[in-house]
Amino acid sequence: MNLSPELIEKEIREAGAIAMDYFSNLNDLAISKKSPRDLVTEADVAVESFLHKKLQLHYPQFGFWGEESGKSNNQSKRWVVDPIDGTHSFSKGQYFWGISVALEIDEEIIFGAVYAPALDDYYMAQKGLGAWKNNQPIKVSSEGDLANAMISTGFACLRDYMDDNNLDRFCRVARATTGQRRFGSAALDLCLVADGQVDAFWEQALNLYDVAAGALIAQEAGGSLTDFKGHKGLFPEQILVTNGKLLDQLLVLM
Repeated sequence: MNLSPELIEKEIREAGAIAMDYFSNLNDLAISKKSPRDLVTEADVAVESFLHKKLQLHYPQFGFWGEESGKSNNQSKRWVVDPIDGTHSFSKGQYFWGISVALEIDEEIIFGAVYAPALDDYYMAQKGLGAWKNNQPIKVSSEGDLANAMISTGFACLRDYMDDNNLDRFCRVARATTGQRRFGSAALDLCLVADGQVDAFWEQALNLYDVAAGALIAQEAGGSLTDFKGHKGLFPEQILVTNGKLLDQLLVLM
């Protein structure tokens, strides 16, 4: 398959510049709710529209699934896009949000990129070819003791409707680990595992566009990818990504 990572990076960085224009003028940002749980801003819509247009131009053979615009064209071979993962953080002027772009072919993620414009960090992976941050290879941490580990997680935007709301898991993991983080962007959490900054990440009730790119990046950096029962694969409803050495220790707490 004739993908150009350099071309894709160029378009994603241009999308990041669009997002940063809105980020620099948050007082004028139009924000609404697409559901009781989820915010959407005009920046989300603008970034996704730009990426849809550019990816369709360069790769017309692929369909598109965007968080804001939904599914179009060929869904067996498609781009999976979250234009701003971490919209709440974005709307508050925090830096931890990112643009996530993955290419899925016959239910397998073969390319993933996550760009954090406010941090200017660009993560990328291709299936079987490793993972990179700002053009430098990255790998997961070597931490093997859960007691010394730093773990990240997230929570659904509203939890009162969920019987299984992740709070019990968080309490179990928090007691067993040294550090816990809740950054607010699953896409970037997965990249931090890939980069060895965080030793593991788990979350539940996510969508494929939240995690598709980041999961590939973490795997290509040497990470393990399972559900809460240890089944290997990408399960957005229950995603557990570790450096591999901590997998068994975390599974008993899930």
